[in-house]
Amino acid sequence: MTSEQPLNLDSLSASGGDRKDTPPTSDTSSSSERSASDQRAPIPLSLGSPTSPWRSPQPSSGDQGLDQRVADLRREERQLKQEIETLQASYTRMMRDQVMETQRTMGRVIQESLADLEQRKQTLQLAVEQLERRQERIKAEMRTTFAGVSQDLAIRVQGFKDYLVGSLQDLATVAEQLEMPTPQAAPPLPEAVPVVDAPPSRGAAPKIIDQAFAADADRIRDLLDRYRTTPDYYGPPWQLRRTFEPIHAERVSKWMFEQGGRGALRSMGSRLQNILISSAVISVLCDLHGDRLRVLVLANSPERLGEWRRGLQDCLGISRGDFGADQGVVLFESAESLAQRADRFTRQGDLPLILIDEAEEQISLSVLEFPLWLAFAPDPNRPVYY
Repeated sequence: MTSEQPLNLDSLSASGGDRKDTPPTSDTSSSSERSASDQRAPIPLSLGSPTSPWRSPQPSSGDQGLDQRVADLRREERQLKQEIETLQASYTRMMRDQVMETQRTMGRVIQESLADLEQRKQTLQLAVEQLERRQERIKAEMRTTFAGVSQDLAIRVQGFKDYLVGSLQDLATVAEQLEMPTPQAAPPLPEAVPVVDAPPSRGAAPKIIDQAFAADADRIRDLLDRYRTTPDYYGPPWQLRRTFEPIHAERVSKWMFEQGGRGALRSMGSRLQNILISSAVISVLCDLHGDRLRVLVLANSPERLGEWRRGLQDCLGISRGDFGADQGVVLFESAESLAQRADRFTRQGDLPLILIDEAEEQISLSVLEFPLWLAFAPDPNRPVYY
């Protein structure tokens, strides 16, 4: 196969133009020219290569501009996506940094707040301790010097205290008279032997105690002298462990030898001083009677009973275990309950010792029938307001 020559469109157009412009001369010439042209070799039209008979159309300039625009837009799209990813990463990093900074700031604030609260707590604890020490110091001062500070208040109750002193003296007189009528109960009940024998046994107890005091007078004086001259601050329990002045020894001797262990003593002006005298009496009776002694304390408020408990623990070296319902020291707010317990101790063969606080306004007669009782009467010259 021979190769075809490409068709020259320009030459064709030029030759066609020449033919148009040239006028025909004659029919002979035209026919001769047509025969001559028919005799020419045919001009092949080549529309592609032998392997590709059809050639693809060439893109125009408009298509090329559109493709360029699409490529630019795609490139801008990629750039925008990269910028968005960069901004998102920056935003995430910035938020993480802000969260971490906020957490660090909150941590510092919390630590500073906790430190401030801890410091305030320690300050408050110190202030509370100082106030508690001050309260204890004021209470101690009130026990010792409250009489002079509250003179105006004490004057208002002076009349009532005078009445209380007279009442206690009258009660002591009545109690001493109660011992005499016991033999008169025998004639009405001659056959009731247990009933006749029971009252004399109750009334005979003070005589036995009086005889014991008289027989042990030297022993009692020796003990009081030893408490006064050579106090043993680390002695055994139930023995006096505090300083004992001559005035205290005088009050104890008067109660034992002059009143026979039954009567009222003038108050020392302080409950602690009264507890010291009571502790000396308990110490002497424990030395004489041992475990038979039962101490019963009567006061009209838990606060006063608490002072008696602490005072007896301090003066006698006893513990809280020595305060109970059936042994050691028993505390009462009611005279009726005390009388019932003292009666039961007497039936059991024990020896009850009744101690009556200065603030008691009235005393039941049932308390005064027992062999040993000690009441503290207010001193008109040294009034104390509780």
